[in-house]
Amino acid sequence: MSKFFIERPVLANVIAIITILLGFVCLFNLPVAQYPNIVPPTIRVSTSYPGASADIVATTVGIPLEQGVNGVEGSIYAQSTSGSDGSYALTITFAVGTDLNSAIALVQNAVNGALSQLPEAVQSQGVTIQKVSTNILLIGSLYSDENRYDETFLSNYAIINLQNPLARLPGVGQVQVLGAGPYSMRIWLDPIKLKSYGLTVLDVQQAIQNQNIQVAAGQVGGPPVASNQIFQFTVKAMGRLSDVSQFESIIVKSRAPSTEASQVLNPVETGETATIVRIRDVAKVELSQESFSSFSGLSGKKAAQMNVYTLPGANALKVSQEVRALMAQMSRKFPPRLKYDALLDSSTFIKDSIDGVYEALIEAGVLVLIVIILFLQNFRAMLVPATTVPVTIIGAFAAMALLGFTVNLMTLFALILSIGIVVDDAIVIVENASHYIEQGLTPKDAAIKAMSELTGPVLGITLVLTSVFLPASFLPGITGQMSASSPW
Repeated sequence: MSKFFIERPVLANVIAIITILLGFVCLFNLPVAQYPNIVPPTIRVSTSYPGASADIVATTVGIPLEQGVNGVEGSIYAQSTSGSDGSYALTITFAVGTDLNSAIALVQNAVNGALSQLPEAVQSQGVTIQKVSTNILLIGSLYSDENRYDETFLSNYAIINLQNPLARLPGVGQVQVLGAGPYSMRIWLDPIKLKSYGLTVLDVQQAIQNQNIQVAAGQVGGPPVASNQIFQFTVKAMGRLSDVSQFESIIVKSRAPSTEASQVLNPVETGETATIVRIRDVAKVELSQESFSSFSGLSGKKAAQMNVYTLPGANALKVSQEVRALMAQMSRKFPPRLKYDALLDSSTFIKDSIDGVYEALIEAGVLVLIVIILFLQNFRAMLVPATTVPVTIIGAFAAMALLGFTVNLMTLFALILSIGIVVDDAIVIVENASHYIEQGLTPKDAAIKAMSELTGPVLGITLVLTSVFLPASFLPGITGQMSASSPW
């Protein structure tokens, strides 16, 4: 094979140029991360049971879901959290190397089988299933220097205007908004007034559920009708309520209070006339935040935090650039005095680390060439590794893309070590070719004879070094995944 390419230098050079071009193309398209994807992948199942305590959530929501997903193919363990605000989160961890696209379908089927056992309030809220990454890419903060906006406004501005556009970016797995939470209609019941009217909390809850619904009111003049009917109208009735006054007007009771209740607070005029009791008579209604168990701040200012997570295998540097560019674009439409600041961007450290390894890679190549020219005292001998190192190192990125590797500290460190192997082989071949040239052979014949003698040893050295590192990739756990994720 070596003789074939020595006798056809044009073909060899064309192959080398194509290899370099492919390597450059793959280099700029490979995912960039700090470390290989060695962390076990996870899928998160989340829902909420409004008004329930952590104990009730764990019993009525946690047990059915955990029993349903127990034993999902590829899972190794699961961890659940029940909050006093009614929230529930189940994180399922899978074995390293599991395909999350297939695993999320299995989890979805398992959750669907357990939905019928969940309370109706949880079923109406819905159960969210999504792939999540354990590494936070970026933490941003919305705030105002003069505290012009409260926490509720800041959180809801992020949820309504920023969360979905950021989540649609390629490579973004999840955008989590922390702070006051979404808007919610808060109804603060007065227990004394409830007692005076002979009402319970369940009565108020049922009245809200029955009157805050979206209904199809039908049509007027729809078929079958008389032949002289000309017009057909769709009836639109008030559906879901949207403001405080509408909720205050919900009718809870429509009869006269008892004589005993009238003597307590005398809230209504007694007599034979029927009385209508509305929510405003027994409660205070306000548009506020959904939960008061969490809050967010920035250096003493009211704020809302946004955590951006990447998908497994995504290019962290590219995703960070796209997130920053989109935030800069959306910030032009911010209300007056509203500001955004990135508190943490892990891509900065990744970029610095990768740049440092790139510098070490270039420095290693230059130092090797300097050592060769100092000790061999032959400029032509130095040109051989000077041309082979770029071809092999840059071409290795094409092989990395083919095998599914990412550009990370481990893969770049492996390339640095491989420079020594390439240079050693080049020096041995150059020395052997120089030996035959001194004996009177032409450079072409000397190169053919040198390669015929050294092709076996060079391949043997490569296979011996491969046999040292290859068994480590078959080790279980993170150690084996780390070795398998590096092109040693």
